[in-house]
Amino acid sequence: MSDTHVLDSPPPGAAADWTIPQHWDRYTPEEHATWDTLFARQAKLLPGRASDAYLRGLDVLKLSKPGIPDFEELSDRLMGLTGWQVVAVPGLVPDEVFFDHMANRRFVAGNFIRRPDQLDYLQEPDVFHDVFGHVPMLSDPVFADYLEAYGKGGQRAMQHDALKYLGRLYWYTVEFGLIQEPEGLRIYGAGIVSSSAESRFALDDPSPNRLGFDLARVMRTEYRIDDFQQNYFVIPSFDELLRATVETDFAPLYEELKRQPDIPVAKIEPGDEVITTGTQEYALAKA
Repeated sequence: MSDTHVLDSPPPGAAADWTIPQHWDRYTPEEHATWDTLFARQAKLLPGRASDAYLRGLDVLKLSKPGIPDFEELSDRLMGLTGWQVVAVPGLVPDEVFFDHMANRRFVAGNFIRRPDQLDYLQEPDVFHDVFGHVPMLSDPVFADYLEAYGKGGQRAMQHDALKYLGRLYWYTVEFGLIQEPEGLRIYGAGIVSSSAESRFALDDPSPNRLGFDLARVMRTEYRIDDFQQNYFVIPSFDELLRATVETDFAPLYEELKRQPDIPVAKIEPGDEVITTGTQEYALAKA
């Protein structure tokens, strides 16, 4: 499959909404083996680290079946649980396409998988990140509602020139979120659960701050796309995350955020709920 996954327009063979056939039958044995290697590594690591909702999703969707999942089979299971489906796209899609699919309970997933020499890091999301990382959470009814609400919110945010702020909410929840469960902090963000190194770092390393979730605070906070996070935000429950999203009038919030400075990575602000104060040793060592 092609190594180019950032496109300006739908490639030949793609529909107007950027969807393409998954072409499951075209995956090579090496590509299936790459999925199996990644799956086995994370499946061994995540019990006791990942949220209950994520682990339930991993089980109910039968993702432990060898090889890259067939999106049609996966969508049939998801549809029966929460009304979501997984659709293949050739790579990163424009914002308006992304939000439209999400608002209509369609999760876009790349149909390509990383090379064997890219097991530990790939900047573009591939089928392992998208399916192993994101899709188990779509089986949880509350989180499924949150993502639909996020998609609809994204469509409105484009009208307010506020995608920067909404993108940070996605980053610090859907991609790199933590949740407080009775047994302790757990990970649920796709960027963490699909990464062997960050699955450990997010919970075990003394370097990052772990802060209580606050919607406006999160939307002011910058982030890193090329390294471990130095701030993680902890939600008390998925119900609370959904409530904060659907009960907020975002239009005046966006205007208020535009009048305030962005908060740098790793900074603790007065009024933050500090769960753990990070040493910042990792960030300082990389500086």
